Amino acid sequence: MASWRRPFGGRTEAAGTVPLDEGEVSDGSLHYVVGKGGNDSQPSYQEATGAPVEVDSPLGYNVGAITIIFLNISKMIGTGVYSTPASIYRGTGSVGLSMIYWAIGFFTSISSLSVYLEFASYFPNRSGSEVVYLEQAYPRPRWFFPTAFAVQTVILSFSSSNAIVLAQYLFRINGHHPTDWELKGVAIAGYTVAVLFVFFNTKFSYWFQNAVGIVKVLTLIFISITGLVVLGGNTRVADPQANFRHAFEGKATPYGLTNALVKIIFSYAGYENAFNVVNEVRNPVKQLKRNGFIALFIVTLLYIFANVAYFSAVPKKDIAGASQVAASLFFTAVFGSSNAVKGLNFLIALSAFGNLLAVLLGSSRLIRECGRQGVLPWPRFWASTKPFGTPTGPYLLKWILTIIMILAPPAGDAFNFVVDLQVYPSSFFSFLMGAGLYAVRWRRKRANLPPPTFRAWDVAVVFNILVALYLLVMPWYPPDGGQYAGDVSFWYATYVATGVALIVACGLYYAVWKYVLPRHGGYRLRQEVLALDNGAQSHRIIKVPIEDLARWDATHDVVGRPLQDYGSDSKESGRGKEGEDVGVISEKSVHG
Repeated sequence: MASWRRPFGGRTEAAGTVPLDEGEVSDGSLHYVVGKGGNDSQPSYQEATGAPVEVDSPLGYNVGAITIIFLNISKMIGTGVYSTPASIYRGTGSVGLSMIYWAIGFFTSISSLSVYLEFASYFPNRSGSEVVYLEQAYPRPRWFFPTAFAVQTVILSFSSSNAIVLAQYLFRINGHHPTDWELKGVAIAGYTVAVLFVFFNTKFSYWFQNAVGIVKVLTLIFISITGLVVLGGNTRVADPQANFRHAFEGKATPYGLTNALVKIIFSYAGYENAFNVVNEVRNPVKQLKRNGFIALFIVTLLYIFANVAYFSAVPKKDIAGASQVAASLFFTAVFGSSNAVKGLNFLIALSAFGNLLAVLLGSSRLIRECGRQGVLPWPRFWASTKPFGTPTGPYLLKWILTIIMILAPPAGDAFNFVVDLQVYPSSFFSFLMGAGLYAVRWRRKRANLPPPTFRAWDVAVVFNILVALYLLVMPWYPPDGGQYAGDVSFWYATYVATGVALIVACGLYYAVWKYVLPRHGGYRLRQEVLALDNGAQSHRIIKVPIEDLARWDATHDVVGRPLQDYGSDSKESGRGKEGEDVGVISEKSVHG
């Protein structure tokens, strides 16, 4: 029989008027913990296996409106708009369809942004975006999705593609054609400098990436305006409108269209970057809703105008034959081989560097949240912000893996393979996240929990799910030229098979860690809260011998805190020591 002091019936629809629950319900399979962070957000109700809410963010509260905008812009405007137009044009087969694809990128991004925003309104005091949302959408089997996502996140937490393009543009400044090892060496040096910029101070990291973001926007504005001038016929380009006559002339293949969509999604990736720092944002849902849309709208306009500029100045056959330096062809066509071209190539290199900074800032929080769930070894390493108040563990991990991925693949195929490889597993988890939103809605309604402050349109959620499903199925379709006619020199679906292998590896890791080893070792896994310095908290998964299991469960709450740590009235008030709310409710017991 269910037992409770105060059920959730009779709540108003306005989420802001809902008080913290003062009761405790212990019956049922899912338990929700009430927590409130220090970022002026509403209290959140999360399933108890989730990483504990950090009441005082150990990373501070340095993210305002400008930083949100440029966190997203700096990640979106990296190398994609300069490096992928050629492959997108080849995939779509025509100028007109390639331009439509750049517009489609806005709709795929805005639909996904709405999914992120609704999740953020449920959990406004947890950084880490997908880490939190998958954890809460799929709480059973216990720790399965946190484990799977954490493993693939760690394995794919490299930025080698952008570091390689940074090196390419640095070499183009002086017209040098590098060897493979010269390119790799400069890419390693550039990424190392980026890590050093964010390693020592969080506030300075945000300020510097904002400044670089402004330069990136101004660079694309300059390219866009130059393109309009070219179309006006006031430059050395003889026939600026040649590519726009018969704009849809050309042939597209299913493989090419899919590959082009993958490149589009890569180019727009970053619209969600600010969701990785939610617990560092004051009033996060309102700020993310307004400024996330502003950033996406600005980037979409700049992307479309930049592509108009490329096609106005560079013949189609030259763009089709380009690799990752389409913007340089534009500069050369308009300005010739001059110092202006070298200067503009430097600005693009700076843009790639700014992208590295934005990715480091966002993904370090995502990796840190993976570690705070307790499913990775050494939770202190992931959660600690010592010695500089920054996520040093995730920064070190990203640096090591990026160096490995710069050195490992063949230089000529590194960019395309890594871009494709990172998109496929993310499409799998994007599909699960979109579908999981409906599961969260259903469970919260069943438990009579407060409504979200933002609710995504169903058409946007369904569209997001369908795009992710398309990206999971269509990459298996071979190109017209056969198995080796893809955008790499080896088997066209290598990245798909590798992505599937990573997902399977995540499942195998979980099965061994959660079931095989405990069965043979005579223990069971339990979580406990690990309190670190500067307000940092983490879960730690520990091994409890089977003979001690009943005693351990009797002396710890569902979160993993020892019961003796609470005051004598904890069962009545639902509050732990120091007044922090740790009320626990169960969806099944509320409904009996």
